[in-house]
Amino acid sequence: MSKFVTWTMLGLILVLSGCNTIRGVGKDIEKGGEAIQKSTN
Repeated sequence: MSKFVTWTMLGLILVLSGCNTIRGVGKDIEKGGEAIQKSTN
């Protein structure tokens, strides 16, 4: 039972950190798009 809990917690940590990474990439892409829009005006 203890190994199950350990692996479940490890899996949750990996999933949550993955979501934060994806969110960060989205923000970077958005800022890049804004910079391109400003440079064309």
